[in-house]
Amino acid sequence: MADCDAVVQETEALARATAASERFHLHPGRRPGTRVPRRLWGLPRLLWLRRAERRLDLHHVLNPDPFPYPLLAGLRRPIIYTAVGGIGGAPRPLVATLGRRVAALVVPDETDRERLASWGLPNAHAILPGIDLDRLAVAPPPARPPFTLLMGSAPWTREQFRSKGVEALLAAAAQRIDLRLVFLWRGVLAEEMRHRVARADLDDRVEVLDRRVDVPRLLSRVHAAVLLAARPFLVKSYPHSLLEALAAGRPVLASPTLALAGRVGPTGAGVVVPEVGAPAVLAALDQLERGYPERCQAARELAADFALPRFVDAYRRLYEEVAPPRSAAP
Repeated sequence: MADCDAVVQETEALARATAASERFHLHPGRRPGTRVPRRLWGLPRLLWLRRAERRLDLHHVLNPDPFPYPLLAGLRRPIIYTAVGGIGGAPRPLVATLGRRVAALVVPDETDRERLASWGLPNAHAILPGIDLDRLAVAPPPARPPFTLLMGSAPWTREQFRSKGVEALLAAAAQRIDLRLVFLWRGVLAEEMRHRVARADLDDRVEVLDRRVDVPRLLSRVHAAVLLAARPFLVKSYPHSLLEALAAGRPVLASPTLALAGRVGPTGAGVVVPEVGAPAVLAALDQLERGYPERCQAARELAADFALPRFVDAYRRLYEEVAPPRSAAP
């Protein structure tokens, strides 16, 4: 279900806004996990990409973190590199190497851009992600109880059941009988998730949707959305699942590893969960429910910052800035 992925949705929006584009995956294989060293990703297609440059103006690489793939050094057209998860704890020398190889290094937050500038990278840019706000109509939250939380970023590996907070959410539901959870899944480790729900004896209060869903309709039957991440780069800095919830007037719970948490806390559009654990989740839920109507209003107001046309226009301007004249030889 690749089309459910936030980065795929953004690349499709950018492709629609440009005269022509071709998409190519650096990651070898079609599923998470590979034994191929990361430094070799994409290299078997380098010759193909060099030939493709005859009809291309630039390359745009989207990746969770800033990594200087050797492939980039072999390209001749300008490169825009988007670190969709931000800079996080990436080593400065590694980021500096990447910055020298690309025409523009894009991060999703102004704080990261300022950090890169302080490292001597004047080609850093900050562009917030974008979502289609028009398709996410605001609907009144369902009557309570039970209080219903939606998690829309499923684990890709077994380790991520812990690091993405799935275990913490199930443990919280086991302790709070008026809490209901809805998980969106993408066909990977779905059976493992069902076994975990059954072992916790939560089948009556945990719903696992392993299929494409009508997101606006689903959001109309939940009270809030949640996404936890024990470390940077596990998910986007501004995950679409949380942005969509905000657009529908649903406050969110987010880890401080997400840049979005820096906007959610001060605006009241949600609550920052300081740790990936059941006690922290329960405490954040108690806080979220206090002043819930006001938080719903704050969520709608914050969502306006992530309008899709603003996102597309920002990248279109950057494309025009870094691309050479069409007649220029690569």
